[in-house]
Order: sequence, then C-alpha cells, then structure tokens
Amino acid sequence: MPQPSAPAEGIRAISAITLRTGDMAACVAFYRALGMAVTFGGGNARFTTLSAGACHVNLSSAMVVSADPFPGRIIFHVADVDTLYQRICSAGYVPETEPEDAPWGERFFHIRDPSGHELSFAKPLRQ
Repeated sequence: MPQPSAPAEGIRAISAITLRTGDMAACVAFYRALGMAVTFGGGNARFTTLSAGACHVNLSSAMVVSADPFPGRIIFHVADVDTLYQRICSAGYVPETEPEDAPWGERFFHIRDPSGHELSFAKPLRQ
C-alpha cells in the first residue's frame, strides 16, 4: 500500500497517544507486558508515559470522569504480529481476535487494555 508523501512541515508520525484509565497499575502492567518501558510515572502515578522506540503511550488517571473508555482504536505497526500475540497470551491476557491476514494488506490482531481501549497490532504483508 503506497504511503502518501507529506510536505516537509507536515505530520510524519504519531509521537504519543494519551488515554485515560481508572486503574493505572493494571494498565501499566499491561503495556509493560507488550514490551513497553515506563519512562515517566508508574503504577501509582496519576500520569505515566510508556515507550517503545519512538512510540509513546501516556496514561492519565486525572482525566477519568466516567467508567466509559474513549472510543476508537490505536494501531501499532510491529515487527512480528504472531510473536507479539504469543507474548501477550503468555502474560495472561486474552486478545479479541487471533492473528489473521486482512484484505487491506496487513496481518493483525485486536485486544483491549484493562480500561477498555481498543488496540490493534499489525504488520504490512508486503514491504
């Protein structure tokens, strides 16, 4: 799938995504199980940043106003969909789908974090 070219001053990548959570410790444990490192805050903090390379997920308990999660999905491109699937299952989490090849040209699986946010882990079938 060809990538559109961006002007020099245009957006190139997502730097960070911020999600609310009612259970910081559970979410920090979940993202650590995916291989992300805590770079700020932690399980007892009101705000935490987890990083994997140039990808950052911020978790905020300060933003929680209801038990309902934000709508939407975050899509992460990964090196090996099947290996990550096995890793997250081995950590005791249950994805919503098993890895599969999609007609739009990616291999992917979906899972929800402990606060109900939808996550998709994908890799283009052709690069």
